[in-house]
Amino acid sequence: MSTWELTNIAARLVLPPGGLILLALLGLAVARTRARLGTGLALASLVALYALSIPVVSTNLLRSLETPYSDPATHSAPGAIVVLGGGLEASAPEYGGDSVSSGTLVRLRYAARLQRRTGKPILVTGGNPASVSITEGEQMKNALREFGASAKWMESASNNTFENAKFSRQMLKKAGVQSVYLVTHAWHMPRAQMAFERAGLHVVPAPTGYHTVSPMMLLDFVPNAHSLGDSYLFFHEVLGAVWYRLKFDLGR
Repeated sequence: MSTWELTNIAARLVLPPGGLILLALLGLAVARTRARLGTGLALASLVALYALSIPVVSTNLLRSLETPYSDPATHSAPGAIVVLGGGLEASAPEYGGDSVSSGTLVRLRYAARLQRRTGKPILVTGGNPASVSITEGEQMKNALREFGASAKWMESASNNTFENAKFSRQMLKKAGVQSVYLVTHAWHMPRAQMAFERAGLHVVPAPTGYHTVSPMMLLDFVPNAHSLGDSYLFFHEVLGAVWYRLKFDLGR
């Protein structure tokens, strides 16, 4: 079992819903000897699960990570555009094999638009932690062509955002590039920007995939799996940012 897989297993056991399920199980176990405490733990887990599963909570959690949009093309032009991988789909039947995920496509689409506006070369970065047939970087490079864009550099050794930054910096340093447009989801930008700046690159944020707000409805208080997934992303980003700060402070 790889380090990447172990790390993700641990994250899923700690973050919602995994952590809340474990809390509920602990409450049920404790209830045998301490009914009041056990019931309280189980009830707290249920309430938290409901709250994190409704759009009015999950959307606002992710929006708290997003900074107001500022057109990156109006800033002094960096030397390159870096696009971070956002996952892949293994054995997609309609494409005859592995393909990039919908989240990655959102980033690639915006990177292609930015390239048309700025004329800057693109670096795609994404490794192969799941051991599929084609690295994410190569899949991203291929998918970019569908948006009428091309990648000059491809980084395919990284397994996470920390390594995206480290390995992209090494590649761009050889090309004399010190400043980049960084393309990723708006909720992921704070952690990604920190990683790339700590790696030694000047970053002009180029976020995409913002969470927009529509008029509140009763439906916003009805739980659903998508909202629970958004809450998972929020806690993943917060804990990931703390972990990255520790890693940088320790000089790793």
